Amino acid sequence: MSQRQLPIILALGTTQTLAWASSYYLPALLADPMGRDLGVSSNWIFGAFSAALVISAMLGPRIGRQIDLVGGRQVLSASNLTIAAGLVLLGLSQSVTVMAIAWLVLGIGMAMGLYDAAFAALGRIYGTEARRSITGITLMAGFASTVGWPLTAWGLAHIGWRETCFAWAAANILIGLPLNFFMLPAIKGAKQAAATAEKPHVPLDRTMILLAFIFAAVWTVTGAMAAHFPRILETTGATPAEAIAAGALIGPAQVGARMLEAGFLSRFHPLWSTRLACLTHPVGAVIVAIFGGAAASAFALFHGSGNGILTIARGTLPLSIFGPKDFGYRLGIIGAPARMAQAVAPLAFGLLIDLMGAKVLIVSSALSLSALAALFLIRTGRRPD
Repeated sequence: MSQRQLPIILALGTTQTLAWASSYYLPALLADPMGRDLGVSSNWIFGAFSAALVISAMLGPRIGRQIDLVGGRQVLSASNLTIAAGLVLLGLSQSVTVMAIAWLVLGIGMAMGLYDAAFAALGRIYGTEARRSITGITLMAGFASTVGWPLTAWGLAHIGWRETCFAWAAANILIGLPLNFFMLPAIKGAKQAAATAEKPHVPLDRTMILLAFIFAAVWTVTGAMAAHFPRILETTGATPAEAIAAGALIGPAQVGARMLEAGFLSRFHPLWSTRLACLTHPVGAVIVAIFGGAAASAFALFHGSGNGILTIARGTLPLSIFGPKDFGYRLGIIGAPARMAQAVAPLAFGLLIDLMGAKVLIVSSALSLSALAALFLIRTGRRPD
């Protein structure tokens, strides 16, 4: 990557880490204390979080189109304000209704501020040369849970969950907002373009439908594993300690795979690295099926490495096929089914685990392999703008 790209990558990598840590990764630690304080089951919190993901999916195309018109500076800066507002409202909530409204506000902020918006912003700045910068910000933001969960846990232990929400809100205002506003370039003529623009015509052709299916399938697996990974490993015979230790390897595996994508795999079309990534989860599942819980760590490494590359592919594969024109809008359309699937995957797989136990890995592997099959139906040549 060039010296011109590096400051923007560092800034966006930082703001993406903050955005993920202060929104998507919060329920894992705060759901139980929030539920106790509000007098409801933690399932209510996860239900509100799922609704936030659905809102995020519905707004994706509109947010992407806005970034195509005016660039990422305005949208990503507004995301920090929106996430901060949602966090403040969450910290102040004294009822389930207010808590649910807070999560809906956070859903709007996530639509404006997570990966799809950042990828669209980079596509608007660098066009077809955005692949390395997309990889760069995912390398940094891959540590969002590694940084965010310990900070949230510290806040929960020392100042309480409400004050932790306020602290994350302050971080969005004091760190995220200045970085997004001052480091992302303003787009010349953006106001005039937004005022005169007509809604772009992006046909839902065969390739668009295939891409939407591919990312919905793999994000179903990602969402399910994020919620149930230790529990699934325990059904294969792993002890709780082995399952937790294996889960800790997913983050490093993701980052290692992204480094491979930034280096060796960058020589090839993103279609090839995406195909490889769709194979890793089924391979890991076969290993754990043969060797049982003793192979939990191997499964975590395979699953994590594939997931790391698939996150990048969500931005680079559509860019390489369609080019930068209407890139953000396309990302929003392609990503909407994936976000919907991610919202329902924890509940669906929770029920499947009760019915199937370790055999649930057959379902997750079938989803990954169906995505792989769909990838072989996509042409590699980039279309003219």
